Amino acid sequence: MESLRSDTLESALPAKLGGPKAVESYDASLFHWPIVTSEDEEAVLGVLREGSMSGTEITKLFEREFAEWMGVPYALGACNGTAGLLAAMWACEVGAGTEIICPSMTYWASAMPALQLGATVNFADIERDSLCIDPADIEHRIGPKTKAIVVVHYAGHPADMDRIMPIARKHGVRVIEDTSHAQGAMYKGRMCGTIGDIGVMSLMAGKSFAVGEGGMSVTRDQELYERCVAYGHYERTGVASNYNKADASVTSQDLKRFAGSPIGGVKHRMNQTCAAMGRVQLRHYPERIAVIQSAMNRFWDLLEGTPGIRPHRVTHADSTMGGWYYARALYWSEELGGLTSAQFCEALAAEGVPCGIGGNRPLHTMAVFHEADIFRQGMPTAIAFGQRDVRQGPGTLPVSESVPEQVISAPWFKHDEPAIIARFAAAYRKVALQADRLLATTI
Repeated sequence: MESLRSDTLESALPAKLGGPKAVESYDASLFHWPIVTSEDEEAVLGVLREGSMSGTEITKLFEREFAEWMGVPYALGACNGTAGLLAAMWACEVGAGTEIICPSMTYWASAMPALQLGATVNFADIERDSLCIDPADIEHRIGPKTKAIVVVHYAGHPADMDRIMPIARKHGVRVIEDTSHAQGAMYKGRMCGTIGDIGVMSLMAGKSFAVGEGGMSVTRDQELYERCVAYGHYERTGVASNYNKADASVTSQDLKRFAGSPIGGVKHRMNQTCAAMGRVQLRHYPERIAVIQSAMNRFWDLLEGTPGIRPHRVTHADSTMGGWYYARALYWSEELGGLTSAQFCEALAAEGVPCGIGGNRPLHTMAVFHEADIFRQGMPTAIAFGQRDVRQGPGTLPVSESVPEQVISAPWFKHDEPAIIARFAAAYRKVALQADRLLATTI
């Protein structure tokens, strides 16, 4: 059967009500990621053949190249992003009795390491449009024991760093950028992860920069870099390296007293199979995410003016969404007669487009941040070391809690294929423009 034009599709009966599907089929490669070639395979096999999985030589090369790409002097690989965040928090003096500020709408690893260090988390709300931490909800949370603000560039959208950094500097608080969703994203000409004191990102298999499993921290601050090394890289303390030279700073010499024994009692070394793959991925990453950005912007441009749906994308000049990880759409039920996000997604699924509602579960509602007694002290770790009790329950962060009603997923295109992208966009428009028909069947 000849394919229907987009405008014909949008006026046709919704597939949920018996009409034609907007997307009958598509090549799975449109969404497959990461792109792995023989170049990656040979790099990984080289490590396996040499038996050097637990070495550091290739990882140091990866770090040097990653730092150059990010435009910073220091980069440090880790076994995963969570480990990188733990070390970064410790480097920023987060410890027993202290506090961090973190958005509630994020993955648990953005905040949980603070509990592991005996600190507590004061969760902030997010902005409706960016889904990133709301700068207006930060300053009143800062107390005398606040050590760091964790800024998450959520779903690839850069946070409002121009408003966040002055607040942090005013109060002498460090800024840790969790860039796990935004590798390669730009904020007004600056790379996300390089604007705060230290940036940390996951490089696990599902991310836009994927190396199998791993993490990377980047910073301009030599002391923070060295403290991260000392925390979890026992084999790299007390010896000369690319960054710890014979004429290193007083701080570096001080940390060398702990040579051979990680201060954190953890091993954060990256497996060199991941480092080898990372070096290959880095060579191709800028051009590959440029294709993703073209495809995603094409999709959203086609949906311009569609009621009930707004793009979750940055609009600042010289800013990008990087690899556009975890693509989202902002949803306004009231513009569609009250059609819920769940009903919209159900109708989209009938059109051949998988769809889900919301984002991460708001962390401030999770029991672990209220009740977990990690150190077996007979009380929740969140208040076990004399911290202020800043725990919050349901109803306290309204924007974060409303995300299931106000956010739905968007296709995360890995290739820019105009014809099929137009079909996906037509599916969203079809459901939005015929919300009244869909609602009539549910009354």
